Amino acid sequence: MTRPEDAIAARRKLTNKLIAAKDAARLRPFLDPRVTVIAGDGSLLLGAEDVLAAFAGQFAEPGFVAYVRATEDIALNAEGTRAAERGRWVGQWTDAPEQSGTYLATWKKATGQWVIENEVFVTLA
Repeated sequence: MTRPEDAIAARRKLTNKLIAAKDAARLRPFLDPRVTVIAGDGSLLLGAEDVLAAFAGQFAEPGFVAYVRATEDIALNAEGTRAAERGRWVGQWTDAPEQSGTYLATWKKATGQWVIENEVFVTLA
C-alpha cells in the first residue's frame, strides 16, 4: 500500500509536469472544486475555475516556462485524511527574472484521491 506522503509527493510531481506542459485543463483533478490559493503576489484565487483560468493565462504568455514546487515536508493528521505540504517554489520565464519562495499546501483525501484544498505562495526572491 502506498503511504499517503508518497501519494501526495507523486501528485505534486505530476502537477509540475502538467504545468511545464502548459496543460491547465489536466490540473483539474488535482484541485478541490472550492480550492483557495493565495498567489505569490498576494492575489486571491477562489475555486478551481479561477485557479485554472490563472494558469491558462500564464501559459499563454510567450515567455512563461514553468512553476516548479519542490516538496520539503509532508505532515498528516491522525486520521490520515488531511495533510500539510511545505516546500519551495520557483517560477521561470525566458523574458523575466526567475521568482522563488516558499509554499504551504493543504491536501485532503476525496473519493480515494488526494486533492489540493488550499495553497499559499510567498515570493521571497
